Amino acid sequence: MSKSTISTFKLFETFPDEASARTYLEGRLWPNGVKCPECKSGERITARKAGYYRCNACKFDFTVRTGTIFERSHVPLHKWLYAMYLLVTARKGISSMQLAKEIGITQKSAWFVLHRLREACNDDKSKLSGLIEIDETYVGGKEENKHEDRKLKAGRGPVGKATVLGMRERGGKTLAMLIESPSMMEIQGAIFARVKFGSSLMTDNATAYEGLNGSIYKQDSVNHSAKEYVRGMVHTNGIESVWAVLKRGLHGVYHHASVKHLGRYVDEFAFRLNEGNVTRHTLERLASFVDATAGKRITYKELTA
Repeated sequence: MSKSTISTFKLFETFPDEASARTYLEGRLWPNGVKCPECKSGERITARKAGYYRCNACKFDFTVRTGTIFERSHVPLHKWLYAMYLLVTARKGISSMQLAKEIGITQKSAWFVLHRLREACNDDKSKLSGLIEIDETYVGGKEENKHEDRKLKAGRGPVGKATVLGMRERGGKTLAMLIESPSMMEIQGAIFARVKFGSSLMTDNATAYEGLNGSIYKQDSVNHSAKEYVRGMVHTNGIESVWAVLKRGLHGVYHHASVKHLGRYVDEFAFRLNEGNVTRHTLERLASFVDATAGKRITYKELTA
């Protein structure tokens, strides 16, 4: 077996029950000792039964779940860890139907668990630098596959589809995000916000990228319409491979993602590419996921509103 991964059997041995999972989460989320999520104090904390703590400074009772994606969930913590393990190691994701069978909960609960986990994936506020490949893709049903009353009949291309913009730092991180439209203002605004000035941009010849080559960025492009895909170091093959994985996951595993939730699915795939890199040990990838759960909370009402 690879030295960078562990089997599900080994994972179950490591976290066989709620208590072992709780101990692990407390060590990751409170590396300097128990800390009150209400007043942020680490002093005058009293341990109570079953993982509960009392902050005597502000009289607040809490557990390691409080203030995280696990809050008010009845799913045992070791099942949460297994769900995180599956999501971070499955190349194209895992469906709620499959997760429900794996950890023994209802499909409805599994759907909620997965969306909470995706909520933890959207914390990357870093900026890319160096050589950056940039491209956009469109997610949505094909016109010919739609019922007649749902067809837009407005031509081909991005009509009726959601736009996802991606940026991949060669040898580094990948950022992907849902944007309102493939307009120059939307795309270049996202680039200015997430790419450091002075970086070199590799794009296709879409008009949305016009004007980027100048004093702020160096930009070069390939002309896909003329069947030019690589010219020396200039290509967008890296970010296009991200789209290949994203679409195989959306079509083959999830089958459908509404525009309302699509941003979370995109966050999941980007997180898995960055933190879930197979060159890192599975437990390191799992630890990165656990660290991202702090300060995140989304309710079922918010998801279904």
